[in-house]
Amino acid sequence: MKIYSKTLFFKRFTILVSFLIVSLILWNTYTFFQKFKKAERAKMEIHGEAIKELRTVSIEELDENISELPLKIISRTKDIPFILVDADGNIKGSNNLDTIKEKDPEYLKKQLAIMKSQNQPILVEYLGKTDYIYYRDSDLLDKLTYYPLAFLLILVLFLAVIYLFYSSNKAAETNKLWTGMAKETAHQIGTPLSSLLGWIAILKIKKVDETYINEIEKDVHRLNAIANRFSKIGSVPELKKENIVAITKQAFDYLESRSSKQISFSFSSSDEDIQTKLNAELFGWVIENLIKNAIDAMLKKGELTLQIESFDKKVKINISDTGKGMPKKMFKQIFKPGFTTKKRGWGLGLSLSKRIVEDYHNGKIFVKKSEIDKGTTFQILLDNV
Repeated sequence: MKIYSKTLFFKRFTILVSFLIVSLILWNTYTFFQKFKKAERAKMEIHGEAIKELRTVSIEELDENISELPLKIISRTKDIPFILVDADGNIKGSNNLDTIKEKDPEYLKKQLAIMKSQNQPILVEYLGKTDYIYYRDSDLLDKLTYYPLAFLLILVLFLAVIYLFYSSNKAAETNKLWTGMAKETAHQIGTPLSSLLGWIAILKIKKVDETYINEIEKDVHRLNAIANRFSKIGSVPELKKENIVAITKQAFDYLESRSSKQISFSFSSSDEDIQTKLNAELFGWVIENLIKNAIDAMLKKGELTLQIESFDKKVKINISDTGKGMPKKMFKQIFKPGFTTKKRGWGLGLSLSKRIVEDYHNGKIFVKKSEIDKGTTFQILLDNV
């Protein structure tokens, strides 16, 4: 509990610090952007004064009375694109635009519209005339506007890596926990199993009715199979060439004999012997999980059908019921660990089945179809041998 609390505190602290860092950087960027924008406007105002001074001097007096400062100001304002417009809206000149495109009047009109949307014009008054300097943000300022977005993207990627790291660690810890519990369960079952075998031997010596002994032996073998299944969780199982029809029929018959008589069981196969590579105990577990889910969905009353078919080097197993069905949005959710619609249940049966079929047997398991109040069909696909 303490470890969980510390982990939760660390996650919240990390999120809070990240948020503060982002806020600080965005605020500093915004402040710098505004200062830079004011500096560019001041530069254009000075440029306007330089134009004003040049326009108030006649050509004859230009060489004698004008200082070199206005010319230097105009010549060095090269980083801010602008267009000079008269009082009637006619374009009188432009600077720092594309030297080829600026010859096109339509291009200048589009640039002028952009400039009007970005900044207020600079007023230039001289000799009773009025001109306006429209300008847009420099390339450096434009790039600066994308800096916060780039930073946010980097931060999101960084947080995503952290999240995936924690998630993978958590998943690994969870898998380790479940594996440990499964192996411990198998170990714990082993002790009473040994005792039961001893009691069966005593019952045989006492000449107890063989029918009772046979049924007890079936359940003991069943418990032994369950223990073997749990012991294999977390390790790569050995796959052998097996008759999938016989293995599936065995699990089918076991549950049919112990289920409600109000359920009609039907088993069919395209062939009596279909060979594929399996781990018999784990695959039998999958079939039992699917049949049990079907029985629960029908509230122990209805029809359950299992069909096996071999085609194109594939084995297809369909398990259908006439139960309550499910909406399409649940087709993938039901295979997630912990997801269950039952009042009692851990939500592990289908997730384990998916892992056994897809991770251990390189197959596929999915909901083929389902209709509310009509039933559901699960399908398993495996490679044929």
